[in-house]
Amino acid sequence: MSPFELARPATLGAALSLLDREDTDVRPMGGGTALMLMMKAGILRPRRLVSLRSLGAEYRAIELRPDGELHVGALSTLSALEHSEPVRRAAPAICRAMRRLSNVRVRNVATVGGNLAHADPHMDLPPLLSALGAHVVAAGAGGERRIPVDELIAGYYETILEKDELIVRLVVPAQAGWQSNYLKVTTRAADDWPALGVAVNLRMEGSRVRECRLFIGAATDRPTRLPRAEAVLLDAPLDAALLRRAGDAAAEEVECSGDDQGSAPYKKELLRVSLGRAVAPLLASSR
Repeated sequence: MSPFELARPATLGAALSLLDREDTDVRPMGGGTALMLMMKAGILRPRRLVSLRSLGAEYRAIELRPDGELHVGALSTLSALEHSEPVRRAAPAICRAMRRLSNVRVRNVATVGGNLAHADPHMDLPPLLSALGAHVVAAGAGGERRIPVDELIAGYYETILEKDELIVRLVVPAQAGWQSNYLKVTTRAADDWPALGVAVNLRMEGSRVRECRLFIGAATDRPTRLPRAEAVLLDAPLDAALLRRAGDAAAEEVECSGDDQGSAPYKKELLRVSLGRAVAPLLASSR
Protein backbone atom coordinates (compact mmCIF):
# COMPACT_ATOMS: atom_id res chain seq x y z
CA MET A 1 0.00 0.00 0.00
CA SER A 2 1.34 3.43 -0.92
CA PRO A 3 1.88 6.01 1.88
CA PHE A 4 -0.91 8.52 2.41
CA GLU A 5 -1.95 11.36 4.69
CA LEU A 6 -4.89 10.67 7.02
CA ALA A 7 -7.03 13.64 8.06
CA ARG A 8 -9.66 13.38 10.80
CA PRO A 9 -11.89 16.48 10.65
CA ALA A 10 -14.42 16.95 13.47
CA THR A 11 -17.02 18.90 11.49
CA LEU A 12 -18.66 18.61 8.10
CA GLY A 13 -17.32 22.02 7.08
CA ALA A 14 -13.77 20.99 7.93
CA ALA A 15 -14.19 17.74 6.00
CA LEU A 16 -15.47 19.55 2.91
CA SER A 17 -12.58 22.03 3.07
CA LEU A 18 -10.10 19.15 2.86
CA LEU A 19 -11.62 17.79 -0.35
CA ASP A 20 -10.57 19.09 -3.75
CA ARG A 21 -12.78 19.04 -6.85
CA GLU A 22 -9.70 19.01 -9.09
CA ASP A 23 -7.58 16.51 -7.15
CA THR A 24 -8.65 12.88 -7.55
CA ASP A 25 -5.89 11.79 -5.16
CA VAL A 26 -7.93 13.10 -2.20
CA ARG A 27 -10.63 10.66 -1.09
CA PRO A 28 -13.25 10.74 1.69
CA MET A 29 -13.56 7.60 3.82
CA GLY A 30 -16.55 6.37 5.82
CA GLY A 31 -16.12 2.78 7.01
CA GLY A 32 -13.32 2.12 4.52
CA THR A 33 -14.25 -1.52 3.91
CA ALA A 34 -14.10 -1.29 0.11
CA LEU A 35 -11.60 1.56 -0.08
CA MET A 36 -8.93 -0.28 1.88
CA LEU A 37 -9.25 -3.39 -0.27
CA MET A 38 -8.79 -1.29 -3.41
CA MET A 39 -5.76 0.43 -1.90
CA LYS A 40 -4.17 -2.87 -0.89
CA ALA A 41 -4.70 -4.15 -4.43
CA GLY A 42 -3.04 -1.04 -5.83
CA ILE A 43 -6.18 0.04 -7.70
CA LEU A 44 -6.33 3.29 -5.71
CA ARG A 45 -3.31 5.24 -4.46
CA PRO A 46 -4.71 8.34 -2.76
CA ARG A 47 -2.43 11.07 -1.48
CA ARG A 48 -4.88 11.95 1.30
CA LEU A 49 -7.77 10.17 3.00
CA VAL A 50 -10.34 12.30 4.78
CA SER A 51 -11.83 10.12 7.51
CA LEU A 52 -15.42 11.03 8.39
CA ARG A 53 -15.59 8.96 11.57
CA SER A 54 -15.18 11.96 13.90
CA LEU A 55 -18.18 13.85 12.54
CA GLY A 56 -21.11 14.47 14.85
CA ALA A 57 -23.76 12.00 16.00
CA GLU A 58 -26.37 13.58 13.71
CA TYR A 59 -24.68 11.84 10.78
CA ARG A 60 -25.36 8.46 12.44
CA ALA A 61 -28.95 9.18 13.45
CA ILE A 62 -31.87 7.17 12.07
CA GLU A 63 -35.24 8.88 12.43
CA LEU A 64 -38.78 8.12 11.32
CA ARG A 65 -40.52 11.48 10.85
CA PRO A 66 -44.20 12.06 11.71
CA ASP A 67 -45.00 12.28 7.98
CA GLY A 68 -43.59 8.78 7.43
CA GLU A 69 -40.28 9.85 5.87
CA LEU A 70 -37.26 7.86 7.01
CA HIS A 71 -34.06 9.90 7.49
CA VAL A 72 -30.78 7.99 7.78
CA GLY A 73 -27.47 9.68 8.54
CA ALA A 74 -24.80 8.81 5.98
CA LEU A 75 -22.44 7.45 8.66
CA SER A 76 -25.00 4.95 9.94
CA THR A 77 -23.56 1.47 9.58
CA LEU A 78 -25.30 -1.22 7.60
CA SER A 79 -25.76 -3.16 10.87
CA ALA A 80 -27.51 -0.16 12.38
CA LEU A 81 -29.80 -0.10 9.35
CA GLU A 82 -30.44 -3.84 9.70
CA HIS A 83 -31.45 -3.66 13.36
CA SER A 84 -33.16 -0.26 13.43
CA GLU A 85 -36.75 -0.22 14.67
CA PRO A 86 -37.59 2.95 12.66
CA VAL A 87 -36.30 1.25 9.48
CA ARG A 88 -38.27 -1.91 10.25
CA ARG A 89 -41.44 0.15 10.66
CA ALA A 90 -40.88 2.37 7.61
CA ALA A 91 -39.33 -0.03 5.09
CA PRO A 92 -38.91 -3.60 6.38
CA ALA A 93 -37.52 -4.76 3.02
CA ILE A 94 -34.34 -2.84 3.85
CA CYS A 95 -33.84 -4.78 7.10
CA ARG A 96 -34.42 -8.08 5.32
CA ALA A 97 -31.98 -7.21 2.53
CA MET A 98 -29.22 -6.30 5.01
CA ARG A 99 -29.18 -9.81 6.49
CA ARG A 100 -27.58 -11.17 3.30
CA LEU A 101 -25.38 -8.19 2.42
CA SER A 102 -21.82 -9.50 2.79
CA ASN A 103 -21.20 -10.59 6.41
CA VAL A 104 -21.72 -9.13 9.85
CA ARG A 105 -18.09 -7.99 10.15
CA VAL A 106 -18.47 -5.81 7.06
CA ARG A 107 -21.94 -4.58 8.05
CA ASN A 108 -20.62 -3.48 11.45
CA VAL A 109 -18.17 -1.07 9.77
CA ALA A 110 -19.49 -0.16 6.30
CA THR A 111 -21.63 2.99 6.16
CA VAL A 112 -24.76 3.83 4.21
CA GLY A 113 -23.17 6.86 2.55
CA GLY A 114 -20.03 4.99 1.65
CA ASN A 115 -22.03 2.09 0.23
CA LEU A 116 -23.89 4.41 -2.12
CA ALA A 117 -20.93 6.60 -3.06
CA HIS A 118 -18.81 3.54 -3.86
CA ALA A 119 -21.20 2.75 -6.73
CA ASP A 120 -20.25 -0.90 -7.07
CA PRO A 121 -22.87 -2.32 -9.46
CA HIS A 122 -23.19 -5.46 -7.30
CA MET A 123 -24.43 -3.62 -4.21
CA ASP A 124 -27.84 -4.61 -2.87
CA LEU A 125 -28.95 -1.23 -1.51
CA PRO A 126 -29.03 0.93 -4.68
CA PRO A 127 -31.72 -1.02 -6.60
CA LEU A 128 -33.85 -1.45 -3.49
CA LEU A 129 -33.61 2.23 -2.51
CA SER A 130 -34.33 3.19 -6.12
CA ALA A 131 -37.52 1.11 -6.05
CA LEU A 132 -38.50 2.83 -2.80
CA GLY A 133 -38.09 6.24 -4.45
CA ALA A 134 -35.32 7.27 -2.03
CA HIS A 135 -32.94 10.18 -2.46
CA VAL A 136 -29.69 11.32 -0.88
CA VAL A 137 -28.75 14.78 0.32
CA ALA A 138 -25.24 15.74 -0.77
CA ALA A 139 -23.34 18.65 0.77
CA GLY A 140 -20.61 20.70 -0.90
CA ALA A 141 -19.09 24.14 -0.88
CA GLY A 142 -22.17 25.53 -2.65
CA GLY A 143 -24.62 24.04 -0.15
CA GLU A 144 -26.83 20.97 -0.27
CA ARG A 145 -28.59 19.27 -3.15
CA ARG A 146 -31.04 16.39 -3.40
CA ILE A 147 -30.20 13.47 -5.72
CA PRO A 148 -32.57 10.54 -6.38
CA VAL A 149 -30.75 7.26 -5.75
CA ASP A 150 -31.65 6.00 -9.22
CA GLU A 151 -29.82 9.03 -10.69
CA LEU A 152 -26.86 9.02 -8.28
CA ILE A 153 -24.96 6.16 -9.90
CA ALA A 154 -23.75 7.02 -13.40
CA GLY A 155 -21.91 3.80 -14.23
CA TYR A 156 -19.35 1.30 -13.04
CA TYR A 157 -17.91 2.74 -9.76
CA GLU A 158 -19.06 6.19 -10.90
CA THR A 159 -21.54 8.65 -9.40
CA ILE A 160 -22.64 12.17 -10.28
CA LEU A 161 -21.19 13.47 -7.01
CA GLU A 162 -18.54 16.16 -7.38
CA LYS A 163 -15.13 15.37 -5.90
CA ASP A 164 -15.76 17.94 -3.15
CA GLU A 165 -19.24 16.70 -2.22
CA LEU A 166 -20.28 14.26 0.49
CA ILE A 167 -23.49 12.33 1.03
CA VAL A 168 -24.82 13.47 4.41
CA ARG A 169 -28.26 11.87 4.55
CA LEU A 170 -30.49 9.25 2.95
CA VAL A 171 -34.22 9.96 2.79
CA VAL A 172 -36.81 7.25 2.09
CA PRO A 173 -40.28 8.67 1.39
CA ALA A 174 -43.34 7.43 3.27
CA GLN A 175 -44.27 3.95 2.07
CA ALA A 176 -47.87 3.80 3.35
CA GLY A 177 -49.95 1.76 0.92
CA TRP A 178 -46.89 0.26 -0.80
CA GLN A 179 -45.40 -3.22 -0.49
CA SER A 180 -41.77 -3.90 -1.28
CA ASN A 181 -39.42 -6.84 -1.67
CA TYR A 182 -35.82 -7.46 -2.67
CA LEU A 183 -34.72 -10.77 -4.15
CA LYS A 184 -30.99 -11.47 -4.14
CA VAL A 185 -29.89 -14.25 -6.50
CA THR A 186 -26.41 -15.65 -5.84
CA THR A 187 -24.48 -18.38 -7.59
CA ARG A 188 -22.36 -19.25 -4.56
CA ALA A 189 -22.88 -18.48 -0.85
CA ALA A 190 -26.10 -16.76 0.19
CA ASP A 191 -24.24 -13.61 1.31
CA ASP A 192 -21.91 -13.47 -1.71
CA TRP A 193 -22.09 -10.82 -4.42
CA PRO A 194 -25.40 -11.15 -6.27
CA ALA A 195 -25.54 -12.36 -9.84
CA LEU A 196 -28.85 -10.47 -9.94
CA GLY A 197 -30.81 -8.30 -7.54
CA VAL A 198 -34.52 -7.62 -8.16
CA ALA A 199 -36.24 -4.83 -6.23
CA VAL A 200 -40.03 -4.52 -6.31
CA ASN A 201 -42.31 -1.83 -4.89
CA LEU A 202 -46.05 -2.10 -5.56
CA ARG A 203 -49.22 -0.27 -4.59
CA MET A 204 -52.06 -2.73 -4.90
CA GLU A 205 -55.83 -2.72 -4.68
CA GLY A 206 -56.90 -6.28 -4.04
CA SER A 207 -55.03 -8.40 -6.58
CA ARG A 208 -54.47 -5.54 -9.04
CA VAL A 209 -51.31 -3.41 -9.23
CA ARG A 210 -52.12 0.31 -9.42
CA GLU A 211 -48.54 1.61 -9.30
CA CYS A 212 -45.19 -0.13 -9.41
CA ARG A 213 -41.46 0.50 -9.46
CA LEU A 214 -39.21 -2.36 -10.58
CA PHE A 215 -35.41 -2.12 -10.53
CA ILE A 216 -32.57 -4.58 -10.98
CA GLY A 217 -28.93 -4.49 -9.98
CA ALA A 218 -25.78 -6.61 -10.47
CA ALA A 219 -26.72 -7.56 -14.03
CA THR A 220 -26.21 -3.96 -15.19
CA ASP A 221 -23.69 -1.25 -14.33
CA ARG A 222 -26.22 0.80 -12.34
CA PRO A 223 -29.72 0.37 -10.88
CA THR A 224 -31.92 -0.16 -13.93
CA ARG A 225 -35.66 0.40 -14.04
CA LEU A 226 -37.93 -1.99 -15.96
CA PRO A 227 -40.71 0.12 -17.50
CA ARG A 228 -41.94 -2.55 -19.93
CA ALA A 229 -42.30 -5.09 -17.15
CA GLU A 230 -44.08 -2.46 -15.04
CA ALA A 231 -46.54 -1.85 -17.88
CA VAL A 232 -47.35 -5.56 -18.01
CA LEU A 233 -48.21 -5.64 -14.31
CA LEU A 234 -50.30 -2.47 -14.15
CA ASP A 235 -54.06 -2.75 -13.75
CA ALA A 236 -54.21 -6.48 -14.38
CA PRO A 237 -55.06 -9.26 -11.91
CA LEU A 238 -51.80 -10.80 -10.75
CA ASP A 239 -51.49 -14.50 -11.49
CA ALA A 240 -48.75 -16.89 -12.56
CA ALA A 241 -49.26 -16.24 -16.27
CA LEU A 242 -48.98 -12.47 -15.80
CA LEU A 243 -45.79 -12.85 -13.76
CA ARG A 244 -44.27 -14.95 -16.56
CA ARG A 245 -45.18 -12.26 -19.09
CA ALA A 246 -43.59 -9.59 -16.90
CA GLY A 247 -40.43 -11.68 -16.58
CA ASP A 248 -40.27 -12.08 -20.37
CA ALA A 249 -40.72 -8.33 -20.85
CA ALA A 250 -37.96 -7.59 -18.35
CA ALA A 251 -35.53 -9.97 -20.03
CA GLU A 252 -36.26 -8.48 -23.44
CA GLU A 253 -35.78 -4.85 -22.38
CA VAL A 254 -32.46 -5.13 -20.52
CA GLU A 255 -28.93 -5.59 -21.81
CA CYS A 256 -27.20 -7.62 -19.12
CA SER A 257 -23.47 -7.61 -18.39
CA GLY A 258 -21.52 -10.77 -17.61
CA ASP A 259 -18.98 -11.12 -14.80
CA ASP A 260 -17.62 -13.72 -12.35
CA GLN A 261 -21.15 -14.29 -11.07
CA GLY A 262 -22.51 -15.35 -14.46
CA SER A 263 -22.55 -14.65 -18.18
CA ALA A 264 -24.84 -12.03 -19.73
CA PRO A 265 -27.19 -14.66 -21.27
CA TYR A 266 -27.35 -16.49 -17.93
CA LYS A 267 -28.29 -13.30 -16.09
CA LYS A 268 -30.96 -12.54 -18.67
CA GLU A 269 -32.55 -15.94 -17.98
CA LEU A 270 -32.22 -15.34 -14.24
CA LEU A 271 -34.15 -12.12 -14.67
CA ARG A 272 -36.82 -13.86 -16.73
CA VAL A 273 -37.64 -16.26 -13.87
CA SER A 274 -36.68 -14.12 -10.87
CA LEU A 275 -38.96 -11.15 -11.45
CA GLY A 276 -42.05 -13.23 -10.79
CA ARG A 277 -40.41 -14.78 -7.73
CA ALA A 278 -39.76 -11.31 -6.35
CA VAL A 279 -43.34 -10.17 -6.91
CA ALA A 280 -45.12 -13.34 -5.77
CA PRO A 281 -44.65 -12.86 -1.98
CA LEU A 282 -46.30 -9.42 -2.24
CA LEU A 283 -49.29 -10.96 -3.99
CA ALA A 284 -49.61 -13.55 -1.24
CA SER A 285 -49.45 -10.89 1.50
CA SER A 286 -52.15 -8.77 -0.16
CA ARG A 287 -54.76 -11.51 -0.03
